[in-house]
This record gives sequence, structure tokens and C-alpha cells, in this order.
Amino acid sequence: MTTVKPKKTLKTYFLTGLLVVVPLAITLWVLGLVIGTLDQSMTLLPGAWQSERLLGFHLPGLGALLTVAFVLLVGLLAHNFIGQTLVKWWDWLLKHIPIVGPIYASVKQVSDTLLAGNGNAFRKALLIEYPRPGVYTIAFLTGAPSGDVAQHLQGDYVSVYVPTSPNPTSGFFLMLPRSDTVELDMSVDAALKYIVSMGVVTPLPPSRGQPLEPPL
Repeated sequence: MTTVKPKKTLKTYFLTGLLVVVPLAITLWVLGLVIGTLDQSMTLLPGAWQSERLLGFHLPGLGALLTVAFVLLVGLLAHNFIGQTLVKWWDWLLKHIPIVGPIYASVKQVSDTLLAGNGNAFRKALLIEYPRPGVYTIAFLTGAPSGDVAQHLQGDYVSVYVPTSPNPTSGFFLMLPRSDTVELDMSVDAALKYIVSMGVVTPLPPSRGQPLEPPL
């Protein structure tokens, strides 16, 4: 009859506990950071409307709900004719303000590309050779070169974004021949998880998909 060493058993329990606690702790930390940031919108309200005055105590998340409601209200108003006219007038006004105009125009162009439903940004995951031949990484198709840049490129080129791991918010912008890219049968979300996990979380084949019910 074999006996299990106490030290080995404790180490196994500890590692198992870490696998359960660490993802939950990081998730709660990120949510707390996001909600705490959005709660700063409460400081824009008059003092009489603060949760401390109305409820007698600070209610976390109230500012986040207020921010979400404000964004939804702006989106609702911007969908009608009058709202679209006001948005166009507001864009024109900001773009003609010195210093502010160029910054606003650049940020708006990027946000329109990334958030618009009919945009092409981050719509496809690609496999490319980078940073040297024989070494591969995942990139995202962002479009095609245009303007003066396209005139200096011979052939069919595409624009791609190569994110860094584990932080995909930083990366490199490259323009390379379309023939040097391989389109992956992988969703953008799955590719991002693959990059953030540094290859630990392997994407499932599209035919298998994700389970609809939690494992028993």
C-alpha cells in the first residue's frame, strides 16, 4: 500500500487552489478597476445628487450605471435625423479648433474603424512570418494601404496589426504582400485568447465550438 507524502499533497492542494483563485481574483480586480474608473463620472453631478447625500453612503457601481445609461442615451439621440445633424455639426466644430482638431480627427478615425459594424478592422486572424523567415506569429487584418503609400508598393499588399503577448494593446503595424499571409479559420476572440495566454489556451477547431453547458 503506497502512502502519499504530506509535502507533496499540500503542494498539490496549493497549486489546485491557485488555479481556482487566481483567475477569479484577476477577474474581480479588472472589474473593480473598470467600475472604479466609471464611477468617477459621479463627480460630474451636483453635490446634492451624490449617492452619499441621497442614500447616506457610497454605492459602488452607480457611476458605472450612469455612464452606460449616458452612452445609450447619446446613441439613441444620434440615430435620428436631428441627432445626426448635431453630431456632424459637433464634429465640424471640434475639427476646426487648433491643436484639438487634429487629435480629435485622428482618434475619431481610429474609433470609427474599430467600432463600426461595417468596418474591416480586426475582422480576420492571419498567420505571418515575423520577425524573420521561419518564425511565425498571429496578426490581424486591418485593411489595405492607400494614398501615397499604396503608390510606392508594387502588387497586392495588406495592412496588419501584430499584437504583443500577453498585452495585445501594444504591437506593430506592418504592410506586407497578401501572398505572405495565411488566413486562419479562427475567430478574432479565439486568436486574442491565444495571444494573451502566450499559446497556453489552444483554440478549438471551428467544428467543435465551445460547450453550451458547464461541465459536470
